[in-house]
Amino acid sequence: MKSSEHILAAAAFCLILTACISTTTGRTTPQADPADAADLNYQLGARYYLNGQYELARDRLITALELDSTQAIAWSTLALTYEQLGIPRLAKQSYEEAVRAEPKNFKVRNTYAVFLCGQNRFDDAGKEFERAIRAPDNDNAEITLTNAGVCMVQRPDYGKAEAFFRQALERRANHPEALLQLSLLKHETGDDLIARAFLQRYLSASDATPSVLLLGLQIEEELGDDRARASYANQLLRDFPNSAEARRVLDSN
Repeated sequence: MKSSEHILAAAAFCLILTACISTTTGRTTPQADPADAADLNYQLGARYYLNGQYELARDRLITALELDSTQAIAWSTLALTYEQLGIPRLAKQSYEEAVRAEPKNFKVRNTYAVFLCGQNRFDDAGKEFERAIRAPDNDNAEITLTNAGVCMVQRPDYGKAEAFFRQALERRANHPEALLQLSLLKHETGDDLIARAFLQRYLSASDATPSVLLLGLQIEEELGDDRARASYANQLLRDFPNSAEARRVLDSN
């Protein structure tokens, strides 16, 4: 599909840093209660991860887990770190440890499902998404459902993907990412009237971006509406003149 910028919602969305701590780079464990020390090492490892310092993140997270191996969030963050370091085997092992530590944690299962989808293990990913969706405390299941839909697009299984996106909208009628993904899917499958409707709903719920405006332009081009196409092109050139999408429009004229 034409949705590379809108593929799976960032797997690290569940990482929440709860304190500011020292930026020591060694493996020395703070002198504290083991549980507190584990939490401090996790927080520092998560900060290193978010800053792109993956080797330092790995070391701190390993220290945290040596102190407390029941921290699912630390296992998940270590898995994400191994992904960035290009070691999928260790990433998978860490995700499995995270699920083992907290099997009812929907954020852990969602993040694992995203990983499995990236490994083209679509059946396994679907099972993990379903478990995350059904979790009683998942108050933002529309996010999980949208992730599952994008995974099915990558398979590709457009029918199942659409079902997930529509379920997301049943949970939250104006969920922007589900609206956008449905617009992309309908455009890809040639149903541009429906694609237009979903894009209009998206634009009423969220701000335009260069890729969204280009999508609108492409939809209107397929529908033969020159006025609407020109409107999208003008907005793109006016609001995002230095974007790659604007250059594409200029090059096509």
